[in-house]
Amino acid sequence: MEQWNEIRHKVLVEKVSKRQIRRDYRIGSETLDKILANAEPPGYRQRSPRAKPKLGEFIGIIDQILFDDRDAPVKQRHTAKRIFERLRDEHGYEGSSSQVRAAVADRRLHSREVFVPLSQPPGEAQFDFGEATVEIDGARCKAALAVMTLPYSDAFFVSAFPRECTETFQAGHVRAFEFFGGVPTKTAYDNTSIAVTKVMGGSERELTREFLRLESHYLFRHRFCRVARGNEKGHVENLVGYSRRNFLVPVPAFDSFSSLNRHLEDRCERDLDRQVRGKGTSKRERLDDDRAAMLELPPESFEARRVVQRRANSLSLVRFDRNDYSVPTAFAHHELTILGGIDEISITAADELVATHPRHWGKERVTFDPVHYLALLERKPGAFDAARPLERWELPDCFSLLRRRMEAERGHKGTREFIQVLRLMENARVSELARAIEAALDLGTENLDAIRLILEHRREAPIPLFSLDGHPHLKSFAIELPDLTAYSTLTEQGA
Repeated sequence: MEQWNEIRHKVLVEKVSKRQIRRDYRIGSETLDKILANAEPPGYRQRSPRAKPKLGEFIGIIDQILFDDRDAPVKQRHTAKRIFERLRDEHGYEGSSSQVRAAVADRRLHSREVFVPLSQPPGEAQFDFGEATVEIDGARCKAALAVMTLPYSDAFFVSAFPRECTETFQAGHVRAFEFFGGVPTKTAYDNTSIAVTKVMGGSERELTREFLRLESHYLFRHRFCRVARGNEKGHVENLVGYSRRNFLVPVPAFDSFSSLNRHLEDRCERDLDRQVRGKGTSKRERLDDDRAAMLELPPESFEARRVVQRRANSLSLVRFDRNDYSVPTAFAHHELTILGGIDEISITAADELVATHPRHWGKERVTFDPVHYLALLERKPGAFDAARPLERWELPDCFSLLRRRMEAERGHKGTREFIQVLRLMENARVSELARAIEAALDLGTENLDAIRLILEHRREAPIPLFSLDGHPHLKSFAIELPDLTAYSTLTEQGA
């Protein structure tokens, strides 16, 4: 550039002859004319594409291979090396692989999709799940990140769950709505099976019952992206990665998912003070515009849960989400309804609640409630010490003392009576029964009826003295109320 400037100055300002310049700088007339015509070197300009005598006839084949790849699985599409091998082996190409690689790169560059910037009105949202590694209670595991974003204000909310499923999908919405202080008028999704049972073509979708229940409760509208077009909700796609890089690096350690979610909520709250490039105000200020366009939160709370029907097996266990949970033995072989929530599952028969258990998020776990098996053990007391549901049942010391005294006095009948004492926990807490047993032992009695009376005396709600639970071979009998009309007549006449 320095020599270019010098030559132009000498000819155009100092009026040095062109012949002198060509001689001094040893350049030709064409080069000199180009220097004088351009203030800077114009660079190399190719008048026509270079001929490719060996590859030219194969360009159409390359284009067809790349076109067909659009319908192939992403991980099974052609590389440039594989295209070269096919041209060589199947079509007789004799050129170099470098020309094939250059041709493939050029065609891929020109075939890449271009997008139109879209306006983002206030009050609309996008939702998606991501994934991150976290440490919970000392063990590393994968966490599903439910992320909802408001593209207008760039505000977003992240909540973490052990797995992506119907319950966590719903809970992610509930927590995000509460954080934003309103319900977006419309939310964009990909075609997750949690919400979509069937893609009908175009924008038509057949939706799941639980998604419709969520939508009906909050009254928002939905928009589903085209299949394999996650870029249509690119705002939430980007913020899934942003939250993972900024909130969960290094790998965080918490004692529970509840603690992790408190951390994520705090980070989302602090992020509202950040100002995004191109938007003159903070996220918090723009969020006010979003809230003004949103729907109000409904007064009734929404229960995030999944409902399934299962039949209890011969071990009085029902399976939900790859884990087994116990029910009272009276409901073995019965069809039951399971309501699976985030922290707890409830099991019902018709309108009767028969069991509740803490929710397990692992797999192949078995959760027993020992009380569920006492009615059966009363009929089979010989299995009491070998019963698996009772293996890790820790009871106060007074229970073992009571059992020793009962069995010492009444032998195997004492074991059955001890089980009958334990069955009082069907209607009372362990601590209540323990105090009643201690009181009975202090009085010098190990009698079931005495313990029952002490327990009932200390409780407001009486405990039924007679029950057929665990005795299906006995027939129940209902006694009708007597007609006292005649007695009333006699008393009136006597008066």
